[in-house]
Amino acid sequence: MTVAPSKWHDAAAAHRFTGKSLIGGKLVDAQSGQTFRTINPATGKVLTEVAALDVADVDAAVRSARAAFESGDWSRRAPAERKKVMLRFAELMRSHAEELALLETLDMGKPISDSLAVDVPGSANTIAWYAEAIDKIYDEIAPTADTVLAMITREPLGVVAAVVPWNFPLLMASWKLGPALAAGNSVILKPAEQSPLSAIRLGELALEAGLPEGVFNVVTGLGETAGRALGLHMDVDAVTFTGSTEVGKYFLGYSAQSNMKRIALECGGKTPHIVMEDCGNLDEAATAAAFGIFFNQGEVCNAGSRLLVQESIKDEFIQKVIAVGKTLEPGDPLDPATKLGAIVTEEQMQRVLDYIDIGQKEGAALIAGGKRVRSETGGYFVEPTVFDGVKNGMRIAQEEIFGPVLSTLTFKDADEAVAIANDSIYGLAAAVWSDNINTAINTARRLRAGSVWVNNFDESNITMPFGGYKQSGIGRDKSLHAIDKYTELKATWIKLR
Repeated sequence: MTVAPSKWHDAAAAHRFTGKSLIGGKLVDAQSGQTFRTINPATGKVLTEVAALDVADVDAAVRSARAAFESGDWSRRAPAERKKVMLRFAELMRSHAEELALLETLDMGKPISDSLAVDVPGSANTIAWYAEAIDKIYDEIAPTADTVLAMITREPLGVVAAVVPWNFPLLMASWKLGPALAAGNSVILKPAEQSPLSAIRLGELALEAGLPEGVFNVVTGLGETAGRALGLHMDVDAVTFTGSTEVGKYFLGYSAQSNMKRIALECGGKTPHIVMEDCGNLDEAATAAAFGIFFNQGEVCNAGSRLLVQESIKDEFIQKVIAVGKTLEPGDPLDPATKLGAIVTEEQMQRVLDYIDIGQKEGAALIAGGKRVRSETGGYFVEPTVFDGVKNGMRIAQEEIFGPVLSTLTFKDADEAVAIANDSIYGLAAAVWSDNINTAINTARRLRAGSVWVNNFDESNITMPFGGYKQSGIGRDKSLHAIDKYTELKATWIKLR
């Protein structure tokens, strides 16, 4: 039963946080005894101290994961048996939905209604979907002469490090845990230091579900210590990372410096959201444009941060977007009526405010928002912000802000829209609104992005792959395609007598 709205603050006050890491099935402190603070973005107050693991701790986690993998207790367990355990894992996530949602909201600042309706069920459904896929993925027999049996088989990589961001801590972890565990790997999850709490609880639930000790470890710590140690470790077979392009490049370098471990990256984005003059429902498109940038406080890798509107409808359309934005004023994340929460840290809030200042100095017109609000709470809140008159060469149009800041640009025709949209180092996602099927499809085909939405924004499900072109990353999360990242293909050629 859902916790009543008036009781979310009571639930938060009563919760006892676990700040330990999980290695080899045991909750542990850092060997150094070092900790770091995790802060409630809505109040600026400390939630708890969390173990700050370092190189020695990471080495212990890798040894645990390797021993579990080599034992075969999970890696060679019958697919149907792995499936049962992962389905139990998903069900435990569902039965602890309120606790997990509370941790997400307290740690990251997102509205509790989003944590309950989006993050937790999406995460549990991801684990369940990959569980169901385990015994439905077949190997292959190559077409050869009768004197030969040629087999193409998938095998798990071994030890996989999953390094996930702070904006969707639970969901991004599940996108990586689901296929990696389904394939038979051992996994070390490194949550962002800004939002580690749900990852620790997830590890406990995995043990309760029956995952063998060492198959799923949780390493808390800073990126420059624990994250770097995972990237450089000679016995980690793969790193799957979601986060900034800058840090993604670090992991590519770590791979080159160590054992050429496989690297899968889902990095930054600067999504173009294109609205053509023949869009038949501007109200629907405006709502999508507003939520496309303001949802999750704009802290979304594929946020529609560049709004490209055809000249003839630009003024009318921007006013519709602003009107929707006014209904999304920041509020208490623990109030179920809140639609826009807090920015994850004071540092990130200042980054967003700095970009707002940069946009004005570059000559863009600030036509809505632009200020910190609710400062009396001690929290980190920024109101929905809209710029007009933006040129694509401006920093606010080229650099990932990761906040509720919308840059509006105009175009004359589809060719110019595509040229502006593709003029970016990123290629994670794009969207186009048009009632002309030829315009819509032809534009979508020319956009250099891993996901393209036509007459909608950010609609998808677990059956569709997600990832980017260019400096938005390498490889895909979600769908059966994600299994490729966590398996090796073995060719076995058998000569028959």
